[in-house]
Amino acid sequence: MNKRTLGRTGFEIAPLVFGGNVFGWTADERTSFALLDRFVDAGFDAIDTADAYSAFAPGNKGGESETIIGKWLKQSPERREKVVIITKVGSAFGRHQKGLSAQRIATAVEESLQRLQTDRIDVYLSHFPDPGTPIEETLGAYDKLLKAGKVRAIGGSNYTAAQLLEALSASAQKALPRYEVLQPEYNLYDRGSYEGELRDLCVRENLGVITYFSLASGFLSGKYRSTQDIHGKARAQLLGRYLDDRGFRILEALDAVAKSQTAKPAEVALAWLMHQQGVTAPIASATSLEQLESLIRSAQLKLSAEEKDQLDRASAP
Repeated sequence: MNKRTLGRTGFEIAPLVFGGNVFGWTADERTSFALLDRFVDAGFDAIDTADAYSAFAPGNKGGESETIIGKWLKQSPERREKVVIITKVGSAFGRHQKGLSAQRIATAVEESLQRLQTDRIDVYLSHFPDPGTPIEETLGAYDKLLKAGKVRAIGGSNYTAAQLLEALSASAQKALPRYEVLQPEYNLYDRGSYEGELRDLCVRENLGVITYFSLASGFLSGKYRSTQDIHGKARAQLLGRYLDDRGFRILEALDAVAKSQTAKPAEVALAWLMHQQGVTAPIASATSLEQLESLIRSAQLKLSAEEKDQLDRASAP
């Protein structure tokens, strides 16, 4: 499988990242272990999580996802050398307030390392920008972790072009480490926040880009084509906005390309992301081996120029 360079981090990863937000939530420990085993056996190597996952699930406190990944790594220590562990800091959960102060980062990294049962985090991301903390303080905290070998590369998630540029400028002007990875929301429906100024900046500065909500909360799987297909208030809030004329045009185009590729709509939607300028790899989750096999197939699809154009036109904002 062809690997892709993750910006200037020094890591080369396969073109799909496993989203660990499901671990300890919709995938229990046993299922999570089976999913991770199959993911790595298929030639993939990057796993994304966060210290706050999955505090949003009833009965959870946060840290469940990292804990499961740590137990999985502990089962076979040789696995640690085969995978790139990406986690995040800055979300509010449990006793932790939202933010990226030096004290918060220093405390959070130790807790993450303990849960992950490892001596290092490969890529450590600021989960959200923190306007209440000077970016120099945040980058200074990361500098200490990088020099101590506890973190190997840093990046940001949910940053606008202006916020990312501020961080990159501070790094250059203050001789501080710089963000090497961006994790933006990006998919066939949600294109506006990444395409344009933010994408241009990432390409110009050679940042690695791993996208989240790559399947638009499941909408791009094609399972949800009317309000009757959506069960549960929380899911309805996530998916309702996609059920418009543009959303239906996207599904129609996905169906057409999927038919020509003998694939599923979700596989085509992920393949489209893998073909986009500046994107290193999309993040996608699975809660069953059947779902995971579909994700694996997405990395094998080769879209023609005509198929990419068809999807581009149908999803044009």
